[in-house]
Amino acid sequence: MKCDLVLKNGNLIDHKGNIFKNKNIYIKEGKILTIEKFQENKIIEGDKIVDCKDKFISPGLVNLHVHSPMNIFKGIAEDVDIDAWFNEEIWPYESNMTGNDVYIGALAAISEMINNGVTAFADHYMEGERISDAVLETGIKGDIALTIFGMSDDFEKELQKTAKIIEKRREESSRLNLRFGPHAPYTCPGDTLKKIIDKAKELGTGVHIHLSETEEQVKDSLEKTNKTPFEVMNDAGGFDISCIIAHGLWMKEEDEKYLNKNTYIAACPKTYMKLNSGYGTLWDDFKNKPLAIGTDGAASSNTLDPMEQLRLYALIGKISKEDARDFTLKDMWNILMKGHEALDFNSGRLEEGYAADLLVWDLNKINTLPLYNPLASIIYSSNSKNITYTIVDGKILKDNGEVIISKKDIEKELVKTSEDILKRSKGNTKLVY
Repeated sequence: MKCDLVLKNGNLIDHKGNIFKNKNIYIKEGKILTIEKFQENKIIEGDKIVDCKDKFISPGLVNLHVHSPMNIFKGIAEDVDIDAWFNEEIWPYESNMTGNDVYIGALAAISEMINNGVTAFADHYMEGERISDAVLETGIKGDIALTIFGMSDDFEKELQKTAKIIEKRREESSRLNLRFGPHAPYTCPGDTLKKIIDKAKELGTGVHIHLSETEEQVKDSLEKTNKTPFEVMNDAGGFDISCIIAHGLWMKEEDEKYLNKNTYIAACPKTYMKLNSGYGTLWDDFKNKPLAIGTDGAASSNTLDPMEQLRLYALIGKISKEDARDFTLKDMWNILMKGHEALDFNSGRLEEGYAADLLVWDLNKINTLPLYNPLASIIYSSNSKNITYTIVDGKILKDNGEVIISKKDIEKELVKTSEDILKRSKGNTKLVY
């Protein structure tokens, strides 16, 4: 049986955290062709064979909420409160961004994510076409939400422009998905949110939106509309279609009735800690919420590492609920894998017919030894150096520890872009947090 790629004699960790030892995974045309028990004397045929003896193979990681171009702002706004972070730093800097800034930031973010084992990500940012270009060039999978602000002076024009981009590029690649990205209810006032959602319904796509990110947003929404942000979203029809919710940190108990099988919440705990957003409610009854892991942008989280975010989520849960027995390894692994369900890439399962979006873990390193429990080693001890291979559609994007992108060029361009940003300084923006 001749294949494109064979992962030989590895220990599998499936989406539920179950472990199956000494297996071969045969990959052909981007998909898992078959999985069988390793046999010492059996001849294995493949264009490339990776010996995974004593290593672990899992589905790749999904970053369900990121602003990838914001890698150019990593470290630019530190030790400020959330109002100053938005109003005095980030939004003024963003107002002077160019399409090339977006592209370079996205390339840098993708390189970092591949290094951290991310095989697919959901992005929410301006200039989504440039992010899409970066996705197609690098081999990763991207679900790109084209950001729209309802208070824009030319909102109707922007909405139609966004729709045309989606129609034009939606069939461009099986690795690229496009959806609408209304920023948030408070930046899409009046009937603008409904107009965006109606257009998404018309085109048969989904939305990706910030909801109940802070306690103040929920209070302001109740004062102005007598509705929570979730209720505003529901009344606009947003939960009728595929919906990625960024944060939902302060979702109220009564909002849970709006959640359904097409709705997913991206938790990004490092940002909440960094900007002092509070504990919120994401840890309440977490097993019954459609939680997955995001990183948010590097301007607030400083890293694009889903494993770090999961680790923080688990630890915050244990201490805030005062129960070290809760937020178990398998529960956390399930949250980590949940992101695959939110994206239409046929990934996240170690089963025949699924996309070969896989990671090979080397846990025989000093930071992860001794190996009593592979899930514990990955969730609480691992780092990017433990990921030796990142594979998307059967193509190796990280090969024996090295990301296969022109890394030096990206680093050079990133430095140049940051210098240009500081020279341009801050501009004016109509956005107010």
